[in-house]
Amino acid sequence: MKEAIQNKFGRVQIAESVIQSIAGLAATEVKGVKSLAGGLNHGSITHADSRTLSRCVRVTIQEGKIGLKLAVILDGTVGVPEVARALQEKVKSSVEVMTGNEVTGVDVVVTGVNA
Repeated sequence: MKEAIQNKFGRVQIAESVIQSIAGLAATEVKGVKSLAGGLNHGSITHADSRTLSRCVRVTIQEGKIGLKLAVILDGTVGVPEVARALQEKVKSSVEVMTGNEVTGVDVVVTGVNA
């Protein structure tokens, strides 16, 4: 994150890779999400490098506000609109709580379904 949060103790900066990890972990907790695109699951996200994560989770930051775009693979037995909505809500909430920054949008791209 380019912009820092200033408080009475100093400045706090959050790396984009941290925001990607938070969003990815939250996404994989949603029922119906098999993995992020590329096969990243809940256990492998924290060990993924930023290049791998950036293929699945895109972060844009403007004036301290965060926009996200996630590429996911869904379970083939669930409804896409319901899972996408739950995914958007979970990711938005998780990133806002963990970073203290507003999330302006969470775009979801379904790249596949697995049975």
